[in-house]
Amino acid sequence: MRIEWYSGAETQKDKIADYIFERFGYNRMEQYLDEVERTVSMLKQYPSLGTIDSLFADRPKVYRSVIIGGLSKMVYRIETDTIHIVAFWDCRQEPEQQAAQAMPEK
Repeated sequence: MRIEWYSGAETQKDKIADYIFERFGYNRMEQYLDEVERTVSMLKQYPSLGTIDSLFADRPKVYRSVIIGGLSKMVYRIETDTIHIVAFWDCRQEPEQQAAQAMPEK
C-alpha cells in the first residue's frame, strides 16, 4: 500500500505537534510524531485498522479514523492500493465542527 498525504492533513498534524511542543516539550512532541509514523506504517499492512467514522456517513466514500496518542484523530480513506490521509484534528475540540472544516470533499 502506498500512502498519500493531503496537504491540509500534514498542516493539521504539524500544528498539533507544535502545540504539543509548546505545552509539553520536545520529548513529548517526538513521542507523538513517532506514534503517527508507527500508525501510518501499521496502516500499510492493515488498511482497515481504523474504524469507519460515522461523522462522514453522508459522504460517497468510506472514511476511517484512528486516534493517535489520545490527542488527535487521523482520518483516511482507502482507494485501490493507496491510503489517502485526508485530515488530522485535535480531539479536544468539537468533532462535528472539525469534520466540516477539515475534510476536502463531500
